[in-house]
Amino acid sequence: MQKPIFIPYAHIPIKNIIFDLGGVIMNISYQKTLNEFKKIGITNIEELYTQAAQVELFDKFDKGLISPQEFRDEIRKRTSARLSDQIIDNAWNAMFLDLPKVRLDLLQRVKNHYNTFLLSNTNAIHIDYFNQLLNREFGLKDFSIFFHKIFYSYEIKMRKPDPDPFMLIVNENGLKPEETLFIDDSVQHIEGARQLGLMAHLLNVKEGDSIETLFRRE
Repeated sequence: MQKPIFIPYAHIPIKNIIFDLGGVIMNISYQKTLNEFKKIGITNIEELYTQAAQVELFDKFDKGLISPQEFRDEIRKRTSARLSDQIIDNAWNAMFLDLPKVRLDLLQRVKNHYNTFLLSNTNAIHIDYFNQLLNREFGLKDFSIFFHKIFYSYEIKMRKPDPDPFMLIVNENGLKPEETLFIDDSVQHIEGARQLGLMAHLLNVKEGDSIETLFRRE
């Protein structure tokens, strides 16, 4: 099987690749979640949550410092509407569009030639959604077959762009930063990785970038 080469770094001997999930593997639209939250009464959602920044509630949920129920209860406090758990979950998960099979096929090929890792700022509600989608569409229980190890922020109690999750992956797996590529669609995460000496590529989704077009077979 031919080795997939990441074209922007084809001149560098990469041994390890860390992937982001939302926006890199799964197509997402933050605007859809913003729109749904407005519909259920959170009219100031842009002040609370965006791709670039978010208030403490969302940070704590992504770090696993509060439970899904505590998260939902805090959302309820921000509106006079009577919101069920399912209504809140649906609005929170509205950002997820689709998961192209071509990307899962690519991840499997990449894993055969590199040490691959998944590093995602995420939470228990989102992970339940991901796993249900994987099971429904592909008959898989989770993403574990595509990576040597997965690092979800709510499990490791740390999130990008802080240096801690990058240091954890590097130290726990004995990686050399100069041999390690990080791929993400958020500029602040890219900057965080580069501060630790990792190679980092910003996937410009708005310009049509995708991992399946940036890898070629050697």
